[in-house]
Amino acid sequence: MNLTEDEKAPHIPADLALEDKWILSQFNNLAKEVTDNLDKFELGIAVQKLYDFIWDLFCDWYIELAKIRLQKGGAEAETSRAVLVYVMSETLKLLHPFMPFITEEIWQTLPHDGETIMLSAWPTFSEELVFTEDEEKMGIIMDAIRAVRNRRSEMNVPPSRKAHVYIATDKKDIFDLAVVFMQRLASASDVTVGDSFSIDGSVSIVTADAKIYIPMGDLVDFEAERKRLMKEKEAAEKKLAQINGKLNNPGFLAKAPQNVIDGQKADAEKLTEKIKMIDESLASLG
Repeated sequence: MNLTEDEKAPHIPADLALEDKWILSQFNNLAKEVTDNLDKFELGIAVQKLYDFIWDLFCDWYIELAKIRLQKGGAEAETSRAVLVYVMSETLKLLHPFMPFITEEIWQTLPHDGETIMLSAWPTFSEELVFTEDEEKMGIIMDAIRAVRNRRSEMNVPPSRKAHVYIATDKKDIFDLAVVFMQRLASASDVTVGDSFSIDGSVSIVTADAKIYIPMGDLVDFEAERKRLMKEKEAAEKKLAQINGKLNNPGFLAKAPQNVIDGQKADAEKLTEKIKMIDESLASLG
């Protein structure tokens, strides 16, 4: 977080961005739920909620989003840093009953008031930190980012390969806020938001609130993909020829156990189907 010696004690700054309100609202709910769980001695449930918040929301999402403003510097970076310190400090308090020594050690390295985390105020639910609308907006944006990342993963597209993302939606005001998020977390080279798009040769991704298009040429190096598929096809054809050689050999059929023969036939069928699929993929490349 690049904290300085004169960093202020944990506080909530005035000028909050969408992602700040989202994480603060999420933490606010967490504080209420974990407190309720502890009051009912539901320790396992409380720990699981803390784990999910720390890893799935704070680390996987908020810290990555905060880096955008931290790298810019200035007032936006100060706001982001303040929210990071506040949420982390307060989360350590909720975690303290389960991990007293580690949380104390980490808390002491952060800006803080008081001598020990044991005597600090326990986090409580606050109506001022209820940002329901902002949570909904972030949920819509996060669904879109997950959808893009999942499709890229299915297509084995490396994160380093950037692609232009077109978002067709009636929630343009929300997705206009998502441009830098998509660039950071969805490997977007650029983002265009509009009512509708007609893009030939594109991958389409549908979420509850948008239809997303990515030009195939941005995702795939056609020549490299063609070479890869041809190499894969040659290997499959070679293996199929070997199997067919065995199956066409009377000596093999006479001596081999039936389960081995059946296995070879099944492998031949799979390879034949694989070659067919490769041919279809090659045809789609033009």
